[in-house]
Formats: sequence, C-alpha cells, structure tokens
Amino acid sequence: MSREPREILQDIKTIALVGISKDTKKDSFVIMKFLIERGYTVFPVNPKYKDELILDRKCYAGLKNIDEKIDMVEIFRKTEFVYEHTKQAIDIQAKVLWTQLNIFCNESKKLAKSAGLEVVMNRCPKIELQQ
Repeated sequence: MSREPREILQDIKTIALVGISKDTKKDSFVIMKFLIERGYTVFPVNPKYKDELILDRKCYAGLKNIDEKIDMVEIFRKTEFVYEHTKQAIDIQAKVLWTQLNIFCNESKKLAKSAGLEVVMNRCPKIELQQ
C-alpha cells in the first residue's frame, strides 16, 4: 500500500537534497530554505559546492559523505542522473526516494521499490506541504 506524499513528509526528519544550487532564485535553493523553515534537517549535496555553506549548512560532495542517517533523498537533477543517485540512496539506507517536478525515471522507481524505499516522483514537497 503506498502512502500519500504528505503522509510520507510527516514521517521524515532528515533530507539530503541532491543537486542544490547556491542561486537563491533556483527552485532547489527555495525549497531547501522552505524545508528548513518547516523543521527538517536538510543536507545539501552538490560536488561543485563541496564543504561550502548553503543556508548555513555544509554542502556534501555526495550522499555517502554524509555521516548522519538520511530519511529522504530528494533529487534535483536531470532524469539521466537519477538512477545513479537511486543506487546511492539505497546504499545509505534512505527510506524515501523523491524526485522533483518534471523528473521521472521508471528504472529508478523499480530499483528503489525493490530495495524497500518509498518512491515519490514528479512532485514538489513544498507544494505538498502547502496543501
């Protein structure tokens, strides 16, 4: 039985946001800020900004570099990169794989579900939480 995205968001505390941008106008930045304001612990992930601070949070090169338990991996990358991030989400034992609006990868969905992750694709957590 699959749960609604809003229900999933009520059960998680930590989010790794893959593909973060430092550009304050980009969706990834706006959504990270929103999630932090909502009380989530968000870990920005982008090798381009490794060890830099984004919204006062250390940015990590990859998921495996984060030494805390991650409940949800949210992906802000083009579809062709989703599968690799899905494998990493499984490796770090995340509970949820989430892809942002207009990002859908059927192979990643199958892989994540077969590994026991809940999967939400082509949705925005900010929109879900504002409903």
